[in-house]
This record gives sequence, C-alpha cells and structure tokens, in this order.
Amino acid sequence: MKKIYLLFLLSLIILSCKTTKEAEIGLVKDNALVVSARVEASKIGADILQQGGNAFDAMIATKFALAVSFPFAGNLGGGGFLVYRMNDGTTGTLDFREKAPLAATKNMYLDSMGEVLPEKSRVGALAVGVPGSVAGLFAIHEKFGSMPMEKLIQPAIDLAKHGVVVTEKQARRIKSYQDLIIEVNGDSILFSNTFEKNDTIKYKALAKTLEAIKERGKDGFYKGEVAQKIVDIIQKNGGLITLEDLEKYEAVWRDPIVFDYKDLKVISMAPPSSGGVTLAQIMKMIEPYNLAEFKHNSVKAIQLITEAERRAYADRNYFLGDPDFSQIPENVLISSDYLNERMSSFSFDQATPSSEVSHGEVEIVESDQTTHFSIVDQFGNAVSVTTTLNGAYGSKLFSEELGFFFNNEMDDFSAKPGIPNMFGLTGAEANSIAPEKRMLSSMTPTIVEKNGKLLMVVGTPGGATIITSVLQTILNVYEFDMGMQEAVNQPRFHHQWLPDEIRIEPNGFDMETISTLKNLGYEINESNSRIIGIVDAILMLPDGKMEAGADKRGDDTAVGF
Repeated sequence: MKKIYLLFLLSLIILSCKTTKEAEIGLVKDNALVVSARVEASKIGADILQQGGNAFDAMIATKFALAVSFPFAGNLGGGGFLVYRMNDGTTGTLDFREKAPLAATKNMYLDSMGEVLPEKSRVGALAVGVPGSVAGLFAIHEKFGSMPMEKLIQPAIDLAKHGVVVTEKQARRIKSYQDLIIEVNGDSILFSNTFEKNDTIKYKALAKTLEAIKERGKDGFYKGEVAQKIVDIIQKNGGLITLEDLEKYEAVWRDPIVFDYKDLKVISMAPPSSGGVTLAQIMKMIEPYNLAEFKHNSVKAIQLITEAERRAYADRNYFLGDPDFSQIPENVLISSDYLNERMSSFSFDQATPSSEVSHGEVEIVESDQTTHFSIVDQFGNAVSVTTTLNGAYGSKLFSEELGFFFNNEMDDFSAKPGIPNMFGLTGAEANSIAPEKRMLSSMTPTIVEKNGKLLMVVGTPGGATIITSVLQTILNVYEFDMGMQEAVNQPRFHHQWLPDEIRIEPNGFDMETISTLKNLGYEINESNSRIIGIVDAILMLPDGKMEAGADKRGDDTAVGF
C-alpha cells in the first residue's frame, strides 16, 4: 500500500512538472542583436553589423527597411526619437519629431463656435506635420556613421523592388483601414488592392524615392522633385506644408532625461517627448516601496503602479510640450520632494479618483501606431529608436508617385486645452499649436544601466500606453527577476489619469484580482485594450551574452550573431 502511495505521489510530481509552463527565452547571441517590427528589417540591420558597421549604421539601414516592410508605422513621412549609449558610457538623444507647418495656427482645428473638429487633425492632408525621419537619419550618419550612406540605403531599395511578403497580421491591418484609405485617396492606389497572407507587395515608387535620397542625400527628400511632389499632394488635398517648410526642417540633438531607480540608471527621451519625464515620475514615485515583495500583477502591485501613473499623466498633460516654445520644469517634476508630495494622498485601502488629482503645484513661466527597434552592436554601442506616423497608416494620405504614407502628427497637439486627442490624452497650453513647433509625444526609447554597465535597451509603440509598457518591461526584469522575452510576454495594464480607468489586456489577469480592484474603487476596461504595447528589447546577461525580447503581439523578430 505504501509503495502504491509513493508511486501515486511520484506521478503527481511528474504531472505537475509537465504542466508547469516554462518561461520563454528569446534569441540569445554573443556579439550583436537587432530587434524590430519585421524580420526583413532586423536582418538588414544585422547584416550591416556583420559587415563591420556600428549600431548607428544598423539603425539607419533598419529604419529605411521598416519604411518598406512596415508601412503601418515605418516611414519616410513621419518622425521619431533616438536614445544612444556609446561603449564608453557617453549618452545622448536625437529629436527628429515632426513640426507644425509655418502656416499652422492655434485654432486651426476649431469650428466657428470654438468646438474641435477632430477628424481634421486625424485624417487627410491638414493633419500632416513636416516629416523629420529623413533629416534624422542624415544627422545620425553625419555624427556617428562609419559606412557610406549609399550602402545603408541600398538594402531597402532592393527590398522595395523585390517585394515584401504579407503576413497574416499585416493582411488584417490593411483590411481594417482600407475603407478609410480609399476614402482619402480613391481606389486606384497600391493599398486599394486586396492583399492576403503570403502575397508579395512590390513598392516600385518607394524604391525610386529611396534612390533619389541615395543620390542626393537629405536634399533628395527636402528639396527638388521629391519635395515638390510632397507639397503638391498635400496642398492639392487641403494641407499646409510648403517647400519652405521642408527646406527649413532640422533634427535637434538634445540632452536625455537621466534618473536613478534604486541601483539602476535610466536614460530616456526628453521633451518634446513626454516619455522620459513621465517614466521618471512613475518610477521615482514607486521607488520607496518594496515592489519585489508584491506578486507580479498582484492587486497591490497594480494599485501602486496605477496611482503613480495617474499622478504622472496628470502632470504630463499640463506641463509638457516643445522645450523650444515652453519652459518645461523637468528638474522639479522628477525631484523626490515633489513626487513624495504627489503620492502623499495614496492609500492601498481605496482608489484615488482622477477627479481629485490635478497637476501638481509647480511655479514656472509660461501614438498608437508607432514602431520601435533596439540594437546593440559588437562594439558595445546601443541605440533605442522609436519612430511613428502617429495613427495607423498616419493620415491615410498616400502618395502613389512617392510610395509612402504621410503622418497625422498634428493630432498630438492640443487642438483645444482640455479636449482629448485620438489616444484620449488631454493637453494644455504648453502643447498648443504654433508654427514650427514640435508636438508632444509619448514615445519612450530608453536605455538602462546597472553598476555603470549596459543592462537593457527598451521601447515600444502604443500611443499613450508606450510609457507604461516600457515601465512594466523594466520592472518585470528588475523587480520580478524575468528574462527579456519573458518580461515582454507578460500581460500589461495602463492608466493615464483621464479617462479614469485601468485598461488591461483581456484574459491576462485572474478574475479575483479584477474583482478586488473593482471593490477598491477602480474602473476596469478590458474592451479597448486588446494589445498594450509591442515591446522590442535587449537584455545583457551576466555571462556577457545578450537576450532579445521580440513581442509576439506583432510580427516582431530578433536577428543577431
């Protein structure tokens, strides 16, 4: 009888071992990794590294390749941000965010009664900001490039000519937005065709545009024939961009937001991105708590992070904008004294309603559809790059002659203080529209150090959820001892002050946790949050190797050697 009992016990242990889900490990490589939204782009970036190029060379090649392989958000007609860390520890950022045209006005999206006309800032030519992507790539190459620019563009040209195979997710995306794309452009453009999984799309017009950039450099986009075609299609459709807007555009090198979280050093993007400041505020507000003692995605962990997010987003929406136009009180907003005061009303006993949380008292004068990629090269340099058209396929305006979509970044301004944009973010005067002003962004390309050494390269698309997705990925690794792919795979949640709700990814949280949060006064929204972020990240391992986290929520893929 005793033998039978022992056999029964042993069988239970074996069964338990079989049913325990092991954490997924991402691609692990010794020398270098590129993680991006499409395998074609990651492979092109990794190929450049194998040819002896550095992380900046690979970044340029990868971004051009994403403009071909991922038109949903990869772009020539948009903009973005770069955060870098050199192998000697030097850090910096590049702002190649779009700008408002010279003819833009503060009230350009209001009707005669002063009410917002939201579609005008979201769909069509009037929604388009002056693109910054191409200028950004040439600024990076001028400062850090080690290979000829022609060699970095050519793989994207070849890809455009040979074509890109449509994935199941890409086919679904095109179908979802096709009616609106046709409404804006008519039914005779490339994306008015029906595309199914495994079809191949050739981008002949885009190949010609890339060839013009290869031949003439930055001027191949911002001056001459391509520039004239950009202005023609935008003005023909009621937009404001002129040849002068294009000629005047310049990317800007800025100092990063740098802060400590326990024994981590976090390097992130400064305004006009809200990402670095808001991430710093959230992490500094939760820093006094022993988060590791709370179970991952437990009630207490969700409460603490939510309440910090609530307060940080209230500040984001009021204080942040383009630092060239508004005085941004960055140092005050991320100071411990200020943030301790912000969290003084927090209690684990109940939710703090957003109606009771305004922006903090500071004395001063005055997108969902984005794509991110992370690179670490064989020399120890790291880049974190987030780039966007803002909405899915941007403004939906597509140039058949040039082969790309234009952004709808003008919606990231506050068309009217207090009125939400397409991501539900409510802005204030600091982010109002003005000629040549850069609109506020949530993009949060981030690099993390520990003990003076590179630890993580992290970023994601996701509109307002970008900051919280980056936050949770860092915390999953640092506080909850996860590997990078495991950290990226975890279900995510998000709070942005208004609307006053916790958005959660469906089927990722147990019902008891949800029920307890509701009883504590939190509104839970599962319906509008099928996906929160698509994180692409790299973690340096103790043995000197590196692990990629390529988010399965997209077609994201890591390639390295």
